[in-house]
Amino acid sequence: VWEARQIAGHAAKAGTVNRMGNQIHSEFQYRVTKLLIQEEKVIGKVKEVHTWISAAGHGRSGLLQPPAIPEKAPPEVDWDQWIGPAPWREFGGENVYHPRCWRDWQAFGSGSIGDNGCHLLDPLFTSMNLTAPLSITAEHSGMNDQVWPAQETLRYVFPGTEFTASETLPVTWYDGGRRPNWKHAGLPPAESLLQPASMLIGEKGYLLVPHWGTPKLYPEKDFARYELPDPGKANHYHDWVDACLEGNAELSDNFAYAGPLSEAVQLGNVAVRFPRQTLEWDAAALRITNVPEANAFLTKEYRDGWAVTAAG
Repeated sequence: VWEARQIAGHAAKAGTVNRMGNQIHSEFQYRVTKLLIQEEKVIGKVKEVHTWISAAGHGRSGLLQPPAIPEKAPPEVDWDQWIGPAPWREFGGENVYHPRCWRDWQAFGSGSIGDNGCHLLDPLFTSMNLTAPLSITAEHSGMNDQVWPAQETLRYVFPGTEFTASETLPVTWYDGGRRPNWKHAGLPPAESLLQPASMLIGEKGYLLVPHWGTPKLYPEKDFARYELPDPGKANHYHDWVDACLEGNAELSDNFAYAGPLSEAVQLGNVAVRFPRQTLEWDAAALRITNVPEANAFLTKEYRDGWAVTAAG
């Protein structure tokens, strides 16, 4: 959390052109969501949101602890550079950490929410102008000091905006196969909600925003003749190159936007260490106010030579 704040601060001071690697931000489904909420107001103001993905917090490596007899890194892998700021450990073996199982491990990755939160929560931040959460409460299937929980439910409460129905907005995140329990009239059955998505529950209907796919409005009978608006064309990579050539640092997902989104994501990983305790977040002070011991997990110890400096 602290690191995201500092990186955003350094980028602002340097005036660099930067963009988050949340490439779906530029795709049709996420951009049209903003139009549906802010301009079309097709479901009215949003009352609550549920976001889910089947990806688990660990399981890629099949391990819960580092190997008892770790292998040395092969000569073609610069292991010192690869582990970067993380505490030193041996290579372990193929698919223990390298090349892609690192997400399982607390030393290297951030579990399912760290992998997918920058994508799935992005249209929520964009369409409703969300800022830092007020509180986070976590439940999970169990964890140790090495890997992230396989299954999590994270309950965020955000300050309301002009696009929400009340002064606060509850957003619930589910991963590892957990999903909302849908009992709302007019919604599709649970088995049709298998793909990663967000469901925005509004005053006048429901908006399903798939991770990849066209947003859908429910109840279907109420929106049978509704045509989605055209958000225009965008290309995440070409637009970034154009911004670099033009010196335009105002991309819609630059680090000024990505920093707070990343902080919210990583606060979920702080909350899992204190299950069923509601952590109250003071974004301006960069601290958790009601569980002092949780503040130790807002940052980490960096290996010598890899420390991130404070932005001031």
